[in-house]
Amino acid sequence: MRVDLARDLVETAEGQRAEEILRRCVHCGFCNATCPTYNLLGDELDGPRGRIYLIKGMFESAEVDEDARFHLDRCLTCRNCETTCPSGVEYGELLELGRNYIHDRAPVSTLLERILLWIVPYYRRLRFMVRFGRMVRWFAPKPLKRMLQPIRASHIACGSDASVTLLQGCAQRALTPEVNQHIADLLRARDVNVKVIASERCCGGLHLHRGRHEQALHHMSSYVKELYDETTETYLSSASGCGVTVKDYGRLLGTTEANELADRTLDVSEYLHGFTFERHPNIQRVALHIPCTLQHGQRIQGLIERILEKTGYELVPVRDGHLCCGSAGSYSLLQAELSEQLLDRKLVCLEESAPDVIATANVGCQLHLNSGSSTRVVHWATLLR
Repeated sequence: MRVDLARDLVETAEGQRAEEILRRCVHCGFCNATCPTYNLLGDELDGPRGRIYLIKGMFESAEVDEDARFHLDRCLTCRNCETTCPSGVEYGELLELGRNYIHDRAPVSTLLERILLWIVPYYRRLRFMVRFGRMVRWFAPKPLKRMLQPIRASHIACGSDASVTLLQGCAQRALTPEVNQHIADLLRARDVNVKVIASERCCGGLHLHRGRHEQALHHMSSYVKELYDETTETYLSSASGCGVTVKDYGRLLGTTEANELADRTLDVSEYLHGFTFERHPNIQRVALHIPCTLQHGQRIQGLIERILEKTGYELVPVRDGHLCCGSAGSYSLLQAELSEQLLDRKLVCLEESAPDVIATANVGCQLHLNSGSSTRVVHWATLLR
């Protein structure tokens, strides 16, 4: 693709990187075939190719395009298009550049977005709001109810000597803490030393996807400062939305510590596949949902399937497993109508083989799917005994 950057952007790092990515695009349109929003809406501007043209237009004109703002906001950042693209276009990174450009030059925020950015990345604020919200859950708007489902309290002991640090995640720590507890118990039962960091902060993913680049980098730098320890061999993430962000710290921050933390971070499936487990006696048939952040973002495919099958579960067929469920972090709240349509489509595929449970690998997907499903939705690791 030919690109003529605006004079003001020619010498900037963001302009040069955008041009480098844009030039890889050959207009083939393969990306649209696997884009959830394009398949749902049929609008070229709601597919990756159209959004790429909108970003290109902004970087060539050096002007914020309100059409671009509208259609980039409707992107799930599922990165399915990256898996499909034969030219290796780094669409997710280009989308970051486009959203950053819009926010830096013409910032617009809804009240809901400001509230989410003020609460969700801060564990104690989120925990307080969730506890309060559960008392008035039945009066809350439907998109918020999925975040307010009852959970069991749990506590993981903090320690100083460990070979594995378990990343807790803001949302998972507040909304489904039993998942982290269960994984810690699994590992300790197999003689793996596990610790958590009580002062763990937000990984910065929410701000990153909303175009708040400087705020995202601030959260990321604090995260590295709190968590990085040169003696820790492995960091485990069981929330794929957090894991995909942390694994990208080398590109985003570029420091030695950030690079090493990114390199040492594994999704829990990458660590558990070497162990053996027992199947839960009351569950046999599992419909597996692999989050976009795992299969398209981290490019991890097949590991969870092998672990569960080795444990004795029957994985039922699931159509369109590559498509997003509509959760996508804050998307289910900020684009509630589109999110609900994507959820309905996904649940039809997950439930049509009558599984005993639906299993997934990300807290946002788990809560989103559970909000509309007649079948229980769990984190896949809790199926391991």
